[in-house]
Amino acid sequence: MRRASACSPGSTAPGHVVYAGTASKTLAPALRLGWLVLPAALVEPVAEAKRLADAHTPSLGQLVLADLITGHAYDRHVRAARLRYRRRRDALVEALRSRAPHVRVLGVAAGLHALLLLPDGGPGEHEIMARAAARGLALQPLGEFWQRPDGRPPGLVVGYSTPLQSGYPAALDALCSVLRYKA
Repeated sequence: MRRASACSPGSTAPGHVVYAGTASKTLAPALRLGWLVLPAALVEPVAEAKRLADAHTPSLGQLVLADLITGHAYDRHVRAARLRYRRRRDALVEALRSRAPHVRVLGVAAGLHALLLLPDGGPGEHEIMARAAARGLALQPLGEFWQRPDGRPPGLVVGYSTPLQSGYPAALDALCSVLRYKA
């Protein structure tokens, strides 16, 4: 663990800042483990609230996570995962750039999903979704995320963390095939 630097938000009001985190995305959602870094005045009240609300958190999982953190194995795991997913995203962007250049990839190179905007006049979300289902791909239409999808650009949300590494090139091939478009 690191101490807050002079530039961090907690350094200006350390008695009013709470840091929270979870291991659900980095290790496994089923662990249901998270953490809080609290100002000293909140430690006892929060511990008491936790005790009253949930006395069933397994101790073994907490101890293993604490050991992973103090031994820096958790940091190494997170760094390796970031690199692995960055490479997957880079491969996705490169495949789309060379084989489906009409599709725009938006978003920052972080997370586990990419936003793909479909071209005007090309196949819409529903057609792409049908093609994807036929090829065994699980994509999400962007329209489901808009409160009012009318007038919004058609697109897809593509997760790139799920396929096994050995199956990732085939998944990229299938995605590029699904996105083929003739102007």
